[in-house]
Amino acid sequence: MSDHEQRPLPPTSRLSGDALPPVEQHAQQYETVRNAHETELIEDYVELIGDLLRHRGEARAADIASRMAVSQATVSKMIRRLNELGLVTSRPYRSLFLTEEGQQMAETSRERHDIVLHFLRALGVRDTTARIDAEGMEHHVSDETLAIMQRFTESHQP
Repeated sequence: MSDHEQRPLPPTSRLSGDALPPVEQHAQQYETVRNAHETELIEDYVELIGDLLRHRGEARAADIASRMAVSQATVSKMIRRLNELGLVTSRPYRSLFLTEEGQQMAETSRERHDIVLHFLRALGVRDTTARIDAEGMEHHVSDETLAIMQRFTESHQP
């Protein structure tokens, strides 16, 4: 089992008060997760495009494919979708560019990602594991939890 795989908690580590929540709350929890899953991939692509533009000056489909470990066809399909959503502009054989809305989404996603990453590091999680775990967590964490993570991180800086 790798360091990143989930290990079951020993029975003594489980909280005895973890009963099923009320139906409405339970339904809201699942709805929130479903909604996060719908936008997760879009936000990941937009965040990566923003990062590539910031650090490399351009965002090419080939770079996205290699960094996300997907095929060029998969990237092309997503770029069409992002274009339809008004998040990117592109021209054949040219770099991708974020629209104003895409830039705002990229910045928000990057900020959320960084808060989670720094929080995990502050807890003592190894950098490699923290980077893996943070990827995706930012989509599933409430603004309230992010604020608490950020305060914790700021109060535990060396």
